[in-house]
Amino acid sequence: MTAPRPPALPVVQFRSRAGSIDLGWGHPHPAALPVDAWAEATRAALRRYGDAALTYGHATGPGPLIEWLCERLGEVDAAAPEPGQVFVTAGASHALDLVSSVLCRPGDVVLVDSPTYHLALRVIADHRVDTVPAPADEDGIDPAATAELIRALTRQGRRVAMLYLVPTFNNPTGRSLPAERRAALLAVAAHTGVPVVEDDTYRELAYPAPAPASLFSGAEPGTVVRIGSVAKSVAPGLRLGWLTAAPPVVRAVTERGYVDSGGGVNHASALALAEFAASGAYRRHVESIRVRYRRQRDALVAAVRAELPQAGFVVPDGGWFLWLRLPDPYDGTELLPYAEAAGVGYVPGRVFFVADGGHRHLRLSYSMFDPETLAEGVRRLAGAYRTAGLSTPLPG
Repeated sequence: MTAPRPPALPVVQFRSRAGSIDLGWGHPHPAALPVDAWAEATRAALRRYGDAALTYGHATGPGPLIEWLCERLGEVDAAAPEPGQVFVTAGASHALDLVSSVLCRPGDVVLVDSPTYHLALRVIADHRVDTVPAPADEDGIDPAATAELIRALTRQGRRVAMLYLVPTFNNPTGRSLPAERRAALLAVAAHTGVPVVEDDTYRELAYPAPAPASLFSGAEPGTVVRIGSVAKSVAPGLRLGWLTAAPPVVRAVTERGYVDSGGGVNHASALALAEFAASGAYRRHVESIRVRYRRQRDALVAAVRAELPQAGFVVPDGGWFLWLRLPDPYDGTELLPYAEAAGVGYVPGRVFFVADGGHRHLRLSYSMFDPETLAEGVRRLAGAYRTAGLSTPLPG
């Protein structure tokens, strides 16, 4: 008699609770993942490159992909990088980890935006540095105050290794750093010698395009390292991204032991992406998902306006997130158990801050669900909001 098969092991990161609408996850809509087109791109790469697609790859990434990245970034940004400024990575988080390993030493200070991508804080903290919030307001980082903070830290004998921020369609706020602040921040980086690490993950998701010019495109050489990814524009499971930096930084990354040992990162997938782009599939795909995500953003905004008029927010011009501010005395963390009991999830605002902050905020993602499901999620959130106002605190 054949023994029954054991339960299958997990395959994906996100597993929703039955009956719940979790608006906390920044994951793509399943229908936005180009399964068939990617299968064809993979076949095309194998036909074109044969065994060269499956061996150890060139250290900085395969030439066809780097050439396309330079061309594409020149189209969607104010300037194209040179091939010697590009290193292909296993996604944006991997790029951040690599950059942190090159720029940081244990005990250094790393300045970060407030609020900022919460999981980036974990990546940076792995390098045994002290993360310190840069001065910021509703428009983002304050360059003048940040320059003064750098000077104060330097007087204390601290080494400021880098400044990390998401200036374009920020996660979690969806907002972009104004042009005048971008210019001022670049001047601070040039004057202080503290490199800026620009997380440019959401550039392709502009509603409408184009996105603001990157910091990297207007920076003096060596002052900005830009990291990017196709996680949002194609698929996160590809684990493909890049960094653009001055050639000395690219060389420092290339000379790391694991690159010397294993060659280029995700070589076969990188060649498939080059084919995906060369066929025109990338361009068509990005155009289609911009329409999709703009529709989903509009659905979430309309639902919040109808169901939670008490909440304040700014409609984002790109990205995947809506940053809500609750009126007094509501707290995003305290509201969460009521929301979960109502069958809806989100990320409380405090997790996006190194120091105290964000308690009256919460982040909703509109990326993963159809408009109808987004509307239902907000209805549940509004119900939880009303229940919280009538109830004693739920047990933690």
